[in-house]
Amino acid sequence: MHSSSVSPAGDLASTPSSDLEEVARKGGKLRRMAVRIPTYMADIRENPAWLPMFLLARTIPGRRAHWLMAKKSNGAIEKLPSIFPDVDAETAVNALRRDGIFPDLRLPADITGEISAFGHKTPCFGNFDRRIEFTASDHRATEDRLGRSILSGHHFERALDCAAVRKVQRDPLLSEIARRYLGAQARLITTRTWWSFPTRASEADRSLASLDKYHFDLDDWRMLKFFFYLVDVDQGTGPHVFVRGSHNKRRMKHQLTLLVGHPANEIIDYYGKDSPMTLIGKAGSGFVEDPFGFHMGTVATEKPRLMMEIGFGVSKPSRRRFHGEPVLR
Repeated sequence: MHSSSVSPAGDLASTPSSDLEEVARKGGKLRRMAVRIPTYMADIRENPAWLPMFLLARTIPGRRAHWLMAKKSNGAIEKLPSIFPDVDAETAVNALRRDGIFPDLRLPADITGEISAFGHKTPCFGNFDRRIEFTASDHRATEDRLGRSILSGHHFERALDCAAVRKVQRDPLLSEIARRYLGAQARLITTRTWWSFPTRASEADRSLASLDKYHFDLDDWRMLKFFFYLVDVDQGTGPHVFVRGSHNKRRMKHQLTLLVGHPANEIIDYYGKDSPMTLIGKAGSGFVEDPFGFHMGTVATEKPRLMMEIGFGVSKPSRRRFHGEPVLR
């Protein structure tokens, strides 16, 4: 996995009116929040304990208080055979505590090939909508047929039909890293594979897909996410970006807003221009991050990106969103 610095956001000084700019900025925030409200309401109905987490886990004091409940891993699974024999769990955990990310994971070639082949041949659902079903090779034809842009294609529960996905999901090294970092309560909460396609997309679609906007995740009090590229990813394939050090400190205004997404210039001004890390690499490259740190998936501009996520948390996983599925209006 290779990384490079991300350039700061462009100069906005040419905007004709600062008042109009502020109106547009607030309007964009409201639209981003509105598109997620149905999902939030469903989360509350399924698990009322989700609401205090959503309100308090965005604050540093709230997170630190909850972290005190972490139990030390007993190391019971650290010696079990793993498909990642060259990765030391303690080295990964130390990097996570320091930077919020460990970028040196790699899937075996056969596992990568099997999941990639699965992703190419298995129909996915466009823009999270189960009424839009197609294979990746039919992406452009599906856009033309529907007359709309399709930014993403998720496999949802179909991902677990792939034996190689299940093998990665159950790998003891991933569990051991999660248990050492999150505490012995760490448990699997998400498994998903999905496509990101080069296309023109609305702000609502980009927000729903968590693309092109620095944000942090609030699916649980404490989380860890493992990501793997299943195709070669370069600057034109929509690489993932993570802001080092942003997992354990937070600007006060970003703790006191219900929004999790923030403009790039705000993030870079606070954490420094050298803090963003752009992850590029060959198929099979992987990394693990604390998703409370600011991150984003960039929009693919030249080639589609196929990716897998294995997520761990400390609370009961959502039956409805085990595969990352939001609720659409």
